[in-house]
Amino acid sequence: MRLSTLRHACRNLPTPSVHQPRTGVRVFGLAKSSLPLGPSSNSQLLLRAASSVSGTTSAEKAPKLGKQTDGPGYENTIRENVQRTKEEMVALQRGHPALKPTLAIIQADEDDRLLELNKKMAGKIGLNVTQICLPRECTEDEIIEEVLKLNEDPRVHGVYLHLPPASLTSRVLNTLRPEKDVDGVSDLNVGRLVRGDMNQGFIPPLANAVMELLARHDTPMEGRIVLVVGGEGPLGVALQCLMQRRGMVVLHSRRSSEVLQKQANAVVLLAAGHMDVPPTWLRPGTAVIHCGSALMTEDHGMEMSGVGPLTAALRMQNVVQSSSRWAQGQQYRPWTLRSLKLQPLSPVPSDIEISRAQTPKPVDQLAQEIGLLQEETEAYGRTKAKVRLSLLDRLREQPDGKYVLVAGITPTPLGEGKSTVVIGLVQALSAHLKLNSFACLRQPSQGPTFGVKGQRGQISTRISMLEISMLINESFNLHLTGDIHAITAANNLVAAAIDARMLHEATQKDKALYSRLVPSVNGVRRFSPIQISRLRRLGISEIDPSALTPQEVSSFVRLDLDPAKVTWQRVVDTNDRFLRKITVGQASTEKGHVRETQFDIAVASEIMAILALADGLGDMKTRLGRMVVGSSRSGQPVTAEDLGVSGALAVLMKDAIKPTLMQTLEGSPVFVHAGPFANIAHGNSSVLADKLALKLVGEDGFVVTEAGFGADIGMEKFFNIKCRASGLRPNVVVLVATVRALKMHGGGPNVSAGSPLPREYIDENLSLVGKGCSSNLRKQIQIAHLFGVPVVVALNVFKTDTQAEIDLVCQMAKESGASDAVPCHHWARGGRGSVELAQAVKQAGSQPSHFQFLYSQETPIVEKIRMIAQKVYGADDIELSPEAQAKIDYYNQQGYGKLPICMAKTHLSLSHMPEKKGTPTGFTLPIRDIRASIGAGFIYPLVGTVSGRMALDLHTSRVCTGVSAM
Repeated sequence: MRLSTLRHACRNLPTPSVHQPRTGVRVFGLAKSSLPLGPSSNSQLLLRAASSVSGTTSAEKAPKLGKQTDGPGYENTIRENVQRTKEEMVALQRGHPALKPTLAIIQADEDDRLLELNKKMAGKIGLNVTQICLPRECTEDEIIEEVLKLNEDPRVHGVYLHLPPASLTSRVLNTLRPEKDVDGVSDLNVGRLVRGDMNQGFIPPLANAVMELLARHDTPMEGRIVLVVGGEGPLGVALQCLMQRRGMVVLHSRRSSEVLQKQANAVVLLAAGHMDVPPTWLRPGTAVIHCGSALMTEDHGMEMSGVGPLTAALRMQNVVQSSSRWAQGQQYRPWTLRSLKLQPLSPVPSDIEISRAQTPKPVDQLAQEIGLLQEETEAYGRTKAKVRLSLLDRLREQPDGKYVLVAGITPTPLGEGKSTVVIGLVQALSAHLKLNSFACLRQPSQGPTFGVKGQRGQISTRISMLEISMLINESFNLHLTGDIHAITAANNLVAAAIDARMLHEATQKDKALYSRLVPSVNGVRRFSPIQISRLRRLGISEIDPSALTPQEVSSFVRLDLDPAKVTWQRVVDTNDRFLRKITVGQASTEKGHVRETQFDIAVASEIMAILALADGLGDMKTRLGRMVVGSSRSGQPVTAEDLGVSGALAVLMKDAIKPTLMQTLEGSPVFVHAGPFANIAHGNSSVLADKLALKLVGEDGFVVTEAGFGADIGMEKFFNIKCRASGLRPNVVVLVATVRALKMHGGGPNVSAGSPLPREYIDENLSLVGKGCSSNLRKQIQIAHLFGVPVVVALNVFKTDTQAEIDLVCQMAKESGASDAVPCHHWARGGRGSVELAQAVKQAGSQPSHFQFLYSQETPIVEKIRMIAQKVYGADDIELSPEAQAKIDYYNQQGYGKLPICMAKTHLSLSHMPEKKGTPTGFTLPIRDIRASIGAGFIYPLVGTVSGRMALDLHTSRVCTGVSAM
């Protein structure tokens, strides 16, 4: 079939005066002598018999029809279609009881007859019908606006555009989503029909009705010659395709009656203009079908038996089919991941050069490959997108995949490459073993990106650049999708509200404060929902603002925050040492209310911890409201909800709660979400990212996430805090080690960022490696076993490592209890360099996991701290400062005693002393202070001299220049 034939149509036929029907003519549904066609007759789709051109009157020469449109056979056709659709509807709702298929009709006139016909047919089947009435003179933009609304409405499964032909422009038709185009008129659906791909498209109901009527005629479909008059639009194209697929010969003509008399034994009239076709023009037995209108009228005294009911029935069938496809689309979708080819080079280029050399897949393509729906992603440029949490509802019945945690031994100041191991492992699993796998990483802070925690060198930048080189996106280290900026804005909004509240309470009477907090709007005063919640916490049941007593008003308006006990600090995502201690309130407008405060690094904000631990928007809002910002002068905790800002915080964070989808160099999917530090917070990516990924990979897939710093810090917090909050249970721990770090723990010289490595770390030294394995590596494996999870050791190989050193590490790791130990070469070879690790993880993941928490929630705070210090760090005991003991007593009094513990300590040693390497023993762990993140849901003791602030180094990072040294 040539495409040119799809565009050629008969636009008109001669229109002589009306003729009387010849002898033997059987005209069904009309009392007139001609077949009036076009809008002036409000004609309908009819199957008619034409008279014999010879004028024969004998019965045997009269045209014969197998069934008549206004007879019981036609009624049966409609009834059969309705019954079939009802059965499909019942089967659909059996599996999806809450699903109610809905057809939306956009109408541009006041004629409700078509609506009533479709409503009647929908009622028989059990569908909903909704109507959008537009004025007859509506513009194209007005139509498109309504179509776009219906496109986004998940309750609507089909849209019928009942509009004048002039309004059905290409722009209007192609604005409609193809999956809701139940009339099959969009270019994509017509193209699918032409190609023969009907798995996603729809057959136009009117064209389908014509085919059903032709099938009822006695003449065989195969070889039948059909003349199509008119039909330049989608209907004509669809009808011609359907006819040719059934073996019919389709003709188009503008000529006179000769074509009709000598060739066609069926005529389908699609022209919109007025035409009269005398019966003498037609061969005996010719089927004449007129498609000028699909709605029967009573202009000629006819019953509702034309194509209108049949077309409506077939339209409803398409709506049910669309709903069924929608329901199927909500189920888990198998992956079609296309891996990107990686060409390793020797010598290995700089990290930024590696990243820029690869061309990533468009993020919408990646999303489709891993089974995400179009409406579940929000693109941020071409290579990254937010993923909506509605995915969790859609796949709630889908079993989770395997959950893999990557932790590490106690690192050198240079870092040992846990993030790169995560990416290499995921690339090996997906691109080389062809297993669905997802990486879940934290978002780096700009603080360490542009400066290294107040220390010398640029190592943090280099580590981040390694991550960039494997993620093909330089924005990974910078703004990404703005989550950290949202945290900064939300955090500082709380800080501003604290100072503003203290100022107003200090300078205004109760009545003035009450008028500010509960203003009169149009003469009416009402409490907001958040204010009603505060009233309930105060024990006040009255909700009429005018009914409160003066004492109740005073209790309501005064938080009475003690400036000396404000614990909430402002934050900035830059290491700015001059903001460690500041004075605020020095302007004359602050009326002398000056106080000292400080800035913390943005990712140390409790809001970051909340983002990482929340399991949904509602849970996040509740946690934000619970945040304790200080104490009143009477010693009562004051929360963000008391300040009345929890709703505003949730609004600021509503987009940040969605994980960001990215990809590795080899096209494997990655979620980047949240970024709490592991030494001053719990150091893990978000619960939501892990949950989304576990659903997407499927039951046989793998989700690989990372815990910050060594297993004694990040892994312990992952198990005791994150897993407790999420309800998720890990299957495997991958413990990352390097020969360099093991040499350090075996007694090697100090390693300093920015300084050349001593010779011991470059030359082979099996003695140092062996001592490091028997001390720190063995201890970290034992820590993982405390939680009942199998361990695979991944040795991140550097070019200076010798084969003897590699073999020794793998041997001693297995002797220390690891399920397996393998070398990894992902930095130089990509995923191919981690295939052995992937196989080991797959094998370990098939073994049963006997996960257990280190302590129960009921264990007292002091004992929780002691258990971590003794069992994880190897301390003899703990030493509480008087301030720490007082805080414990206070938290117990406030009911916080059941919260888990988040130890804030150095990451450079198992002890509190950074210089103590290996496995220190015989020490007492000093607890200087204890603080609480009530919103996040943990208590964090400060061990030794650890701080929650960072400073900018003298030399800022050269990240923007693309310089890399690793």
